[in-house]
Amino acid sequence: MEDYINETYHKAIRGINVLPEESPIDACRRRYTYLTIHWFMQTLLTRMDRCARSTGLTARIPFADRRLAEYVYNAPWSMKARNGLVKSLLRQSAEYLLPRQILLRKKSPFPKTYNPYYEKLLSDMLSEVVQDSESPLHDFLDMEALQQFLSNPKHYGAPWYGQLMCGPQMMAYLLQIDFWIREYRIDIRMS
Repeated sequence: MEDYINETYHKAIRGINVLPEESPIDACRRRYTYLTIHWFMQTLLTRMDRCARSTGLTARIPFADRRLAEYVYNAPWSMKARNGLVKSLLRQSAEYLLPRQILLRKKSPFPKTYNPYYEKLLSDMLSEVVQDSESPLHDFLDMEALQQFLSNPKHYGAPWYGQLMCGPQMMAYLLQIDFWIREYRIDIRMS
């Protein structure tokens, strides 16, 4: 798996054109931006589209518009984060259109829910799965540690895989693994 990840990563970053005047830090930021747009954002947009369509809605994310992303991609980082303010280029472009309190409010990550019901729903679902002795999760998870986590997911620790939701993200991930293994009848042989 590690070889596959490394190969995929190196193949992906070969498509990045670093500008000659960029510092090593800015070149690294360009790599992160490129990978976010071509990998992580695709997942977010697909998830958003599926969730919206399942309820009969069509969702729009104006700041994820391809044309806007392409336009801003080559802007220097010093413009994108002037004076350490994230999204400063975007904020500056709207400074005459928005009230200052809106313009300077903290970035709200997408797609993060702040509704505590979502976390409870996931916790209840995962607790039910854990109680099922047929759950494939029993084969490769420490059930005692998982029960401890479920009793206090807010103390999960650092964001997992860069996710912003920590506990809820981990619960959703475990539920997806359980579903995937059962749905596709995956046979996992532990050695």
